[in-house]
Amino acid sequence: MSPSVDDLIELLGGADAAARRLGVGTEALRKWRQARAIPAKHWPALLAATGLPLSDLPGAPEADMPPSEVPAEATAALVLADGAVFWGRGIGAQTAAPAPVGELCFNTGMTGYQETLTDPSYAGQIICFTFPHIGNVGANGQDLEATNVAARGMVVKQDLTAPSNWRAAQPLDGWLRSQGIAGIAGVDTRALTLRIRDGGPPTGVLAHPADGRFDLPALQAQAQAWPGLEGMDLAREVSCTQSYQWDEMEWAWPDGFSRQTAPRHHVVAVDYGAKRNILRCLAAAGCRVTVVPATASAEDILRHQPDGVFLSNGPGDPAATAEYAVPAIQGVLGAGVPLFGICLGHQLLALALGARTYKLERGHHGANQPVKDLATGRVEITSQNHGFAVDDKSLPEGVRITHTSLFDGSNEGIACDDRPVFSVQYHPEASPGPSDSHYLFERFVKAMAGSRDTEDEVTEVY
Repeated sequence: MSPSVDDLIELLGGADAAARRLGVGTEALRKWRQARAIPAKHWPALLAATGLPLSDLPGAPEADMPPSEVPAEATAALVLADGAVFWGRGIGAQTAAPAPVGELCFNTGMTGYQETLTDPSYAGQIICFTFPHIGNVGANGQDLEATNVAARGMVVKQDLTAPSNWRAAQPLDGWLRSQGIAGIAGVDTRALTLRIRDGGPPTGVLAHPADGRFDLPALQAQAQAWPGLEGMDLAREVSCTQSYQWDEMEWAWPDGFSRQTAPRHHVVAVDYGAKRNILRCLAAAGCRVTVVPATASAEDILRHQPDGVFLSNGPGDPAATAEYAVPAIQGVLGAGVPLFGICLGHQLLALALGARTYKLERGHHGANQPVKDLATGRVEITSQNHGFAVDDKSLPEGVRITHTSLFDGSNEGIACDDRPVFSVQYHPEASPGPSDSHYLFERFVKAMAGSRDTEDEVTEVY
């Protein structure tokens, strides 16, 4: 009987020793255990380290593999790294080889799917929507959070419903095709969600081929070979490439979007994958916004002479993005400029202050996440989208926890005791989601104003 992945890891001296000898991260070992197979690109190192024959490696090819039978009416498949196959009906764009591959996550939102799909924080992920009715709001040109769709695909329970909203410009399926994004309907999303919840986010490949042919071994091998989000810097890929000005404010009935014509403060927003509604909220709070790329240095940021600096949301592993982001943030901190971060910006601020981050067993994705403000005891329902978190135990002296998740107790906010610097893990701009946390933008504005009331509020509340 061939050894299992766990057997091979133990043979190499345990997880830490195996990761070191094979030149991978511990997250890769977790994915191998989950898939019960080791990607082919690691076979040479594994064979050299163990002396085993190729046929003994989990995931090694079998001779005379029988052809798979495609179920009737199935035009798409979601293939996981462990070989599990979810058949369904293809929606959106058709795929060519290689098919889209990414980390599976589930999103609990009931609406806002267009905003979700265009949220840059979903780069590298395939989204499983837990709400069964997706599509009834349709799609339009105003509910985009970025120019391009960030997610690599979508999974839904039922066929997309026809639009029945007065703002809809086209059906969701047509919009997906226009964006080149594939999806799959007819999947048991409850079973898939439970798999993600209990085993962590697996890697999957979403295939919707034009010819209806599925090479399942090749799709599984593609999923096994994908390295995963840990150690991956995606912020650089979704960030703007040059600075620009932003003055559009939030959508409001009946005029839609309007412009900020009398700003009171100047904010430099560092774009790690910023959603448009974040910039709109800053503009609506009375700010002139200058957006700079993720790779901007402290000198690049400070030369704009900002009243405050905002650190945006974004995708990927914060520890990877930190290589260039942390020195810039530390330079801003040294200049004493008020600073506010959310999501990835929250994690990067924590790293800049000397804390650590880690990958959650299951991320937070949805518009119904309860968070407790530790100072006031108030519970906010928040919009969230993240797979990494700040390690509470690693926070240095002078940095305190301000918010915590009521789902799993993970960190949701920090603040400095001696300066107007704070951040939250969730999305106060929502879009989609509730507006419970919009007050944070006003708090940031008050911090920039430098009033005595703000100093008291930052000290006593944060």
